[in-house]
Amino acid sequence: MNKINLQEKLALFNEHWTPKIVEELNDYQIKLVKIQGEFVWHEHADTDELFFVVEGEMEIEFEDHTMSLKAGEMCVVPKGVRHKPKAQDECKVMLIEPRGVVNTGEVEGELTAENDVWI
Repeated sequence: MNKINLQEKLALFNEHWTPKIVEELNDYQIKLVKIQGEFVWHEHADTDELFFVVEGEMEIEFEDHTMSLKAGEMCVVPKGVRHKPKAQDECKVMLIEPRGVVNTGEVEGELTAENDVWI
């Protein structure tokens, strides 16, 4: 059993769009990611994805609307829903998703991050 300080973990990396695992809960991974700019449209066919804003502000675009999230707010994106996260300024986010989920879903490209990186 470990106590985890999210701010200390976030200080360990600077890259954007590269989720880092800080803990596991059953078959779920708790990840931290720094985002800035726009991500790619994608979906996760088999799983929901939780976004919790630790610091900053972000938006998640959906096909029919855009959701704004500030520090302390969260959103669960249901499986199969196309979405595109973005942040004008750097935003620090905690993700909770099943082990092995690729950040870009079925889309592969320059923003596809290496999976299973622990800090």
